[in-house]
Amino acid sequence: MTKLPISVVIITLNEEAHIERCIRSVPFADDIVVVDSFSTDRTVEIAEKCGARVFKEKWKGFGPQKAFATEQAKNPWIISLDADEALSPELAAEIVESFSDLDPEAGYLFPRKSYHLGRWIEHGGWYPDYQLRLYNKTKSQWNSAALHEKVEVKKVLKMKRDLLHWVFDNLSDQVLTNDRYSTLGAKQLAEAGESFSYFKMIFKPYGKFVETYFVKRGFQDGLPGFIISVGAAYSLFLKFAKLWEIERAKKSSG
Repeated sequence: MTKLPISVVIITLNEEAHIERCIRSVPFADDIVVVDSFSTDRTVEIAEKCGARVFKEKWKGFGPQKAFATEQAKNPWIISLDADEALSPELAAEIVESFSDLDPEAGYLFPRKSYHLGRWIEHGGWYPDYQLRLYNKTKSQWNSAALHEKVEVKKVLKMKRDLLHWVFDNLSDQVLTNDRYSTLGAKQLAEAGESFSYFKMIFKPYGKFVETYFVKRGFQDGLPGFIISVGAAYSLFLKFAKLWEIERAKKSSG
């Protein structure tokens, strides 16, 4: 396959189960950059065998880590992927076909389809989960957010084909991820000066379940859809409970 001047950047931590699939899904890219936060499994070994240039960097938060990875790229055009993502063959072909016509001032959204609990999830707000993954680093840059990081671009365009996402390894992984993200979310609320509210802790999770399971038709994904909706509600509950915990700790130390 003819190589294109595109750099793929991936940040990793213990991603041996996913990293090869991710890299192999972008065979047209002439530069693969992996920034690893000192994995203790075979992530680095596998990435290097797949032709990646691997950099080891202490974890800085999602935005700063991805910005660092982008800085290491040889090419201005960047495809930023998470290790548990992969381009579908159709999306890979779409990028190759449209490369000469890409707008350097635009960031390109990929519709992302996630696999969880034995099936591709197509409802509950999970699909199409548009993610900005293709951009030109001379015109765009990552913000510094530790959570919900994004590339700041002048305009946004969309690709048609799917980015594939193996979102959780299993239910235990989902629980651990919700725990980690709810902690980051609570810290962001605290840093933004938002105060704990019993009302929000009680009713926002309930509203999230209604939104994802009924309004966004999560019920059409069967039992996995119900489990996902309950998990989304519980993650939101944890975020506000942890905000209360942060406030309580501040009062105790003050």
